[in-house]
Amino acid sequence: MPLVEHLRELRNRLAKAVLAIVVVSVVAAFYSEQLMQFLADPVPKCDDLTNSDGGNCAIVSFNTLTSPFTTTIKVSLMAGLVVSSPVWLYQLWAFVAPGLHRHEKKYTYVFTAAAVPLFAGGALLSYVILPVSIKVLLSLTPGGSANILSLDEVLDFTIRMVLVFGLAFELPLLLIMLNMVGIVSGRRMAGWWRGVVMGVFVFGAVATPTTDPVGMLALSGPIVVLYFVAVGFSLLNDRRRARKEAEGPADDEASELDHIPEAVAPAEPVTALPEQSSRDRVNGYDDVT
Repeated sequence: MPLVEHLRELRNRLAKAVLAIVVVSVVAAFYSEQLMQFLADPVPKCDDLTNSDGGNCAIVSFNTLTSPFTTTIKVSLMAGLVVSSPVWLYQLWAFVAPGLHRHEKKYTYVFTAAAVPLFAGGALLSYVILPVSIKVLLSLTPGGSANILSLDEVLDFTIRMVLVFGLAFELPLLLIMLNMVGIVSGRRMAGWWRGVVMGVFVFGAVATPTTDPVGMLALSGPIVVLYFVAVGFSLLNDRRRARKEAEGPADDEASELDHIPEAVAPAEPVTALPEQSSRDRVNGYDDVT
C-alpha cells in the first residue's frame, strides 16, 4: 500500500484500541472501590490509631481533597489497559503482521503465548509476597508511632511490585528471542551463568523494597530457573538451526549471497572481422551485424 494508506490504517487501528481502553475504563470506574480494596488488601489494617503501635498494622487514608478522584481515575485506567489488552494487542498485531514472513509470524505467536503466562505468573507471585513485604516494612516503625498510609502510595507500591515481577519474568523470553534471531548463541549464554546469577540476585535485592531475603529469593529464584531453561532451549535451537542451514532456505526466505569478489580470468582474444566494402552494407549495417 502507499504511505497514505498505511497512515490511514494506523489511525483506524489506534482509534479502535483507544476506544476499547476508554470503554473498559468507564466500566471499571463503577467498580473502582472493589478494585482499590483488592489492591490495598495486602496492607494489615487497624480498626483505629490506638491499635497501630510499632508497625503491627496501618490506617489507609486519603491525604488530600482530590486524592479520591485521582486514585479512582488511575485505577480505572489501569484496569482498562489490562482488561482491554487483547483488543489493542490484536490491533497492533494486525498492523504489523502483513509485513512479516511466515516463520516470523509463527515465532510471534509462540512468543506472545509464552509472554502472557510469564507476566501473569510474575504478577501473581508479587501479589502473594506483598503481605510479607509490607509487614516487614511496617515492622521498622518505632514503638509509640502509628502508620497512616496514603491509599495512592499503597496502590503505586502494589503496581510497581507487580510490574517489576512481571517484567523480570520476561527476561528469559528476551534471551530466547535474541537466540532465535541469531544475535546470541546458546553456548555463549551458558558461559554467562555466573555473572547472570549474581546480577539476578543483585537485581532482586534492589528491586524488592524489603530488607528480608524472602522477597529477593522469591524474585531471583524463579528468574534463575527460567534463565537455565532459556539456555537449554537455545542450545537445542542452535542444533536445529545448523541442521536447517544444511538443508537450505525455506520457500519464503532469500538465499544467502556470496559477496566476496573473485579473481577475473584474463580476457580472451577477439578475432577481427573481415573488412567489408560499402556495397555489402544494408541500411548502414554490415551483414555480420
